[in-house]
Amino acid sequence: MKIAVLADIHANYPALLEVAEHVRSWKPDLIFVAGDTVNRGPRSMECLRFIQEKERQEGWRVIRGNHEDYVIVHSQPDAPKAGPLFELFRYSYWTYEQLGCDAKALEAMPEEVSQNVAGGGEFRGVHASMRSSRHGIYPEMDDQTLKKLITPAPTLLAVGHTHRPLVRQVGETLVVNAGSVGLPFDGDPRAGYAQISLVKGSWSAKIIRLPYDLARTRQDYIETGFLGGAGPLAKLIQLELEHSLSQLYQWMSCYMDAVLDEEISVEQAVEEYLKAPMIQPYW
Repeated sequence: MKIAVLADIHANYPALLEVAEHVRSWKPDLIFVAGDTVNRGPRSMECLRFIQEKERQEGWRVIRGNHEDYVIVHSQPDAPKAGPLFELFRYSYWTYEQLGCDAKALEAMPEEVSQNVAGGGEFRGVHASMRSSRHGIYPEMDDQTLKKLITPAPTLLAVGHTHRPLVRQVGETLVVNAGSVGLPFDGDPRAGYAQISLVKGSWSAKIIRLPYDLARTRQDYIETGFLGGAGPLAKLIQLELEHSLSQLYQWMSCYMDAVLDEEISVEQAVEEYLKAPMIQPYW
């Protein structure tokens, strides 16, 4: 049994194509996409259509992540269309518009997959952890912390969300964080995915890293109108792409409350942050 796990594509179409081709050559029995196919990047529609086609034609299993949820929010009747909260999520509204203001395909995605594998116990796939789609599994966590995030524990758990890969045996569970296809946060700009194998009743996994046409993705940020239309936070997302390190989380930690209290605008806060951006790992 071979399982390929893709996570956190984030609308990076060239990276997705490169990974999909490598997966095809490996010939897994199951391909699982662990959420965040769209948003936080320039080509959500192309990535969504590609994944949907693979789901229909080749049986890929696809779930939604927190970024699908961010886009879905904009389809609700009471979703803000102006003000500080809207400006904080203007980039996901831009994605919503790129998807034709239709979130039905995202809403239809399940939150997890589970499958009993002959000789291998239960394989379960979620976006971040068993706790929620926003409580992530990080490499620096100790086993006691991880146990709280993987309960109830399957034999094999595959996740994404943190954009930082991990393969670790925790008790009876092999935990695999596939990292990120389109926006890695471990300082390595190459696209990543996980190859998981079951041999003689034992699971093992490795993370695959692949160079892709990063120059094409840089152009996509410009040509799609993402940098101009997705609001000031698009600049931080571009910085994430260039340095392969998280920026939005650090910015939100510093400025979100002040923005919501209207003490500073999103644009002002981004410009202030860019004077000394986080270009070194924060862990």
